[in-house]
Amino acid sequence: MGLSNHWTVMMVAVSCAITLTGCNDASVNSSTQTSSGNGIDLSMFAQGAFLETPTIIDCETAQGTKTRCYKLVTSGAPAGREPGPFCPRKITDGAEEGGAWFSKEGTGDLVDITGEFILKLSEYYGDEKWMVYDAATGDVRYTATKEACFGAAKPDVEEEYMQNCIECKLEYLDEDFSVTYLIPTQPIPSTETGRVHTVGIALDGSELSGPAPIDAILGAYTIAAFDDCGGHINAHQGYHYHSTTGCTDTPEKTDDGHAPLIGYASDGYGIYAMRDAQGKEAEPLDECRGQSDDVRGYHYHAASPSENMFIGCLHGESIRPAGGPPGGAGGPPNGPPPHGK
Repeated sequence: MGLSNHWTVMMVAVSCAITLTGCNDASVNSSTQTSSGNGIDLSMFAQGAFLETPTIIDCETAQGTKTRCYKLVTSGAPAGREPGPFCPRKITDGAEEGGAWFSKEGTGDLVDITGEFILKLSEYYGDEKWMVYDAATGDVRYTATKEACFGAAKPDVEEEYMQNCIECKLEYLDEDFSVTYLIPTQPIPSTETGRVHTVGIALDGSELSGPAPIDAILGAYTIAAFDDCGGHINAHQGYHYHSTTGCTDTPEKTDDGHAPLIGYASDGYGIYAMRDAQGKEAEPLDECRGQSDDVRGYHYHAASPSENMFIGCLHGESIRPAGGPPGGAGGPPNGPPPHGK
């Protein structure tokens, strides 16, 4: 979108709506039916996740399957929670004053953005050019204004905003900002796996985003800080997640100790946490990080917080592009948003 326009993330599926309507007549063969997941359950979403009552509309996948989709309109903010903190203010600040970032190993938990982390960035990344603080005052350089946020929170960071810890506020979004998703009522297994752009939607209504452009971020000597939940804010996606640390997990425990649900992918399959109630990782997983069981059907398990991904690919058919927003790695379909990280 332009800075004053809404944008729409288009996602797909087929079938029997769980709460809003009956089955449609989309043709899906029996082998497709048996390999399908259980579909979206609106009751799993947090109170306040949607700006308006979800509806079901006709939609069509890129493969030409006519089907039915949930239309979900969200505010771009996580329901029931205020995002942050993101960047510490002093190099003496502890973990409680800052958020988190990917580990340089690209696996495992996120690392805390403490004042010491900012102080030792040159050591952490082995590059003496890092200097995201004022040596005279000990103040951390961060994007303290809307202009600075928009100048830094994009792949091609403006020079004056390099050497900054990047944080943005929800109040920087347009007053009428909203995000509209078309989510599957029931997924359609695809004959070929699909590339992940926008991953899907979390149970608090926030976007589960595709990979962040790490090389561009670090190449500009910036840290696109997450809060401890693994999300941050930009002008086009609002608050969105790049990793999951438990904040989006459904609180209900399952009888079989299965990992909690965190949201739904853009093809309609459920995305569950990496570990189950005993702390064990699900296995075996396919190339998309998916597996099937008798309770949930086909479903995904999220990667570790620092892997800069939720799932590896899409198992199901995706919606035919139709006037959606710009996108790409880390954003909605069709290329990266001009202010997207």
